Amino acid sequence: MTTIYCARWILPISSPAIAGGAIAVEGQRIMSVGSRAVLSEEFPNATVRDYGESAIIPGLVNAHSHLELTALRGFLESEETNFFAWLKKLTTVRLERMTADDLYVSAAWGASEAARAGVTCLADASDSAGESMNALRDVGLRGIVFQESFGPDPRLAKENFEKLKTKVARLREKETTLVQCGVSPHAPYTVCAPQLEMISHFAVDESLPLMMHAAETRMEISLIREGGGPFADGLRNRGIEWKSPGVSPIQYLNNLGVLQTGPLLAHCIHVDEADMETLKQTGTKVAHCPKSNAKLGHGIAPFGRFLDNGINVGLGSDSVASNNTCDLFEEARFALLMARSKSLGNKELRHLSAPEVFEIASAGGAQALGLEGQAGELREGSQADFAVVSLDGVHQVPAYDPATTLVFSSSARDVRLTVVAGREVYCDGRVTSVDEERLRARMNEIAEKLKA
Repeated sequence: MTTIYCARWILPISSPAIAGGAIAVEGQRIMSVGSRAVLSEEFPNATVRDYGESAIIPGLVNAHSHLELTALRGFLESEETNFFAWLKKLTTVRLERMTADDLYVSAAWGASEAARAGVTCLADASDSAGESMNALRDVGLRGIVFQESFGPDPRLAKENFEKLKTKVARLREKETTLVQCGVSPHAPYTVCAPQLEMISHFAVDESLPLMMHAAETRMEISLIREGGGPFADGLRNRGIEWKSPGVSPIQYLNNLGVLQTGPLLAHCIHVDEADMETLKQTGTKVAHCPKSNAKLGHGIAPFGRFLDNGINVGLGSDSVASNNTCDLFEEARFALLMARSKSLGNKELRHLSAPEVFEIASAGGAQALGLEGQAGELREGSQADFAVVSLDGVHQVPAYDPATTLVFSSSARDVRLTVVAGREVYCDGRVTSVDEERLRARMNEIAEKLKA
């Protein structure tokens, strides 16, 4: 059966916006995109869903998240001025206080929040035994779950690598047409060089996507360039020898073969022109997380310069432990405003536009994940991943241009419908695939336990 979804605006991304437009959906795919009049003639027996004063957009793509940390929303605020302490508390709580079911509930609640926000696809970093993948599957979202690997001690590199391979094998048994797995050596300061090399070779040999945090903090820069700072002190206190390579984190990863995997790097705040050229030449993608970067005081990534250098960029929320919401409209607005604040009066920096940044929140994220054709645009034959966003709120009227209204005036709360592969996963104010009230009750139980 064919369903025609109509609205005041259609934003295909791959072609200009259509006023009075519609999309025809059959099964998991979009059959046609165009004006309502033309599609009504083309599919005379279709069911028609008219959303009136709204925009139908490609499902948004969250290029970097940690769904299993959703239960830590607001829990780490007192440590935000000390990232080393923030990481330590997060790690301790996750490993010692949260059960496997806690992690699943946390991830499912985060996935439900994403669905409510018009996000249809996520790149999620997970340290559990597949709870994030289970959550994405149950809620009905598309995504890549990157199995994290830790291990700063070279003496344990082989052992940690074997553990990663075992976890990946288990994740692959859970893969579906919507959700696949990848690998994520966590960061240059938490994974030793031999382990990074082994994981990189493994990713290439097994055709696994690779994601990694990189160039995120000045502490990381100090460790890798100079062998000093809090991260270096922490390793020495654990009896782990660290020899500084004396280069930037980006060059360090390139020398170890990580960038030869064409990875997705989260953050990339502290990069220079040589790093930019390396990222471009290796086809490395960047997950830009401006709100998390700012909230933790890590700095402002050179968003516009990435685009000027032809580097593929997607937008990421990071975990709500460091962002507090999964709202890519807000992330796009924040990214654009931060970029403009740096470009004002600087002739070297381009003045970014709302349509450009909205495209990055959708098609840009899909390209960063290697999911072109499956997500990020509305066109004939593509997967039916889309969202309907109301444009009739007091904060949105009048709406002269849909992309401008979406980026500067809208939020996750304006989403009315989210569809993934033709399935309505969020509709009529509720996520249709999971019991949100049960999840809410469990989230409150977890919060009480963590507070205690």
